[in-house]
Amino acid sequence: MLTRRIALGALGLVVADALLGGCGGTTDGAASTAAPSPSPQPTPSGPQTVASVSVAATELGTIGAGFAGLSYEKNSMALPRFEPGNTDLIGLFRRLGPSLLRIGGNSVDTTQWAASGAGRTSGQVAPSDIDALSGFLQATGWTVLYGVNLATSTPAAAAAEVAYAAQSLGEGLYAIEIGNEPDLYGGKYFSSWSVGDFEQRWGLFRSAILQAAPGVRVTGPATAGNISTWTVPFGEHVGSGEIVLLTQHYYRGNGQSASSTAAELVSPDPHLIGDLATLAAGAGKIGVPFRIAETNSFYNGGANGVSDSYASSLWVIDHLFNIAQGGGVGANLHGGGDGDGYTPIADSDGMVVEARPEYYGLLLFTLAGQGSVLQTTVAAGALDVSGYAIRTQGGGLSVVVVNKDSTQNLKLSVDTGLTVNTAALQVLTGPALDATSGVSIQGAAVALDGGFAPAAPYTASIAGGVVSCYVPALSAVLIKVA
Repeated sequence: MLTRRIALGALGLVVADALLGGCGGTTDGAASTAAPSPSPQPTPSGPQTVASVSVAATELGTIGAGFAGLSYEKNSMALPRFEPGNTDLIGLFRRLGPSLLRIGGNSVDTTQWAASGAGRTSGQVAPSDIDALSGFLQATGWTVLYGVNLATSTPAAAAAEVAYAAQSLGEGLYAIEIGNEPDLYGGKYFSSWSVGDFEQRWGLFRSAILQAAPGVRVTGPATAGNISTWTVPFGEHVGSGEIVLLTQHYYRGNGQSASSTAAELVSPDPHLIGDLATLAAGAGKIGVPFRIAETNSFYNGGANGVSDSYASSLWVIDHLFNIAQGGGVGANLHGGGDGDGYTPIADSDGMVVEARPEYYGLLLFTLAGQGSVLQTTVAAGALDVSGYAIRTQGGGLSVVVVNKDSTQNLKLSVDTGLTVNTAALQVLTGPALDATSGVSIQGAAVALDGGFAPAAPYTASIAGGVVSCYVPALSAVLIKVA
């Protein structure tokens, strides 16, 4: 793949849950599974198409604690972004529930450890920066996948940084990531570069790190692409004894391409499905889980007016469920800054500007809960409609249906295969696919500090094990069944 991004600011398996220890919890604002007060869903205006979703008992994957995470550039640590006093950002992180923050990106390989540095200095990370991150993680309940410089640093410097990070972050440190997208180092950092060169250099850094910080977990290889020629061979070379998680990056396409449109973004993504199959086979052979540790809509910072539009709300729901169905144990949505491209949370010099449309898709996904992803069958004619189901840890069922058609409302029936007592419905809506504001869940926006007060869920109609409701054009619904 080409150069991945323009920086936007100066683990379902039981094994995966264990690796993400400390990421558990629930998210405020979820629809209650207790019997709600009757609140019928209004009939949407415009044409309707009869559609159905059938839920089977076949398990396709697992959504565990910390599945939906965020990713930021290493140079974010030079901003007053990850610190215990940034209450708005803390609130928006907490709204998504305890999860995994990844610190990495292209800037990780140009950021140096400054043991005696003053902190908040571009191109450097000092002890005070890591201490601030530690306070932020404690305030949010998140853990961090912490990246260190492989390309332009030394094993000794990386070891010293990790030793300090392990001491300061404590249980907040999930694991270490060594370098970023090493498959793109050739011609950028090294004139001659191969996967073998990477494996040798990476091994030197890992050995030094473990000598300085025994017991710290390590992941890799964080490649941009090249799954068959870099990611899986690297994993086979190091084995499960050296990494706890196989990591891969994925973007839909180039944000600077004319083909990177809203319609393209919300259409089915066969490339992702193929990549996930390759990763699942490779990771299974190695004996570790895999995670899409950096991802978003389009690389090179995103496509203006697309990556920051309502289309990203609908896209990210499909994207996360596809990763879960493909065997991944999570994904980290890359972002930061206040540009016109991608970022779930827009900020200026670390201070929150707004929750972008993509954040709402992340939130709806989180509200669906954790558990086993079940096989679903969607019948909606030629319309672009997707459906997913989660058998939640509490024994309930969450069904998510995404209608990407711009005119057709769905008159939907969901065959749950269960005896249904209650069915509560929440709806994600936006003004238009290209709208950059006006997105809501059950009529409510998310405040700068993560405040969220949705209207009471609608009560869907029930007939035996079948739930009936509407899915308006360009919307997503979350049905919680008990």
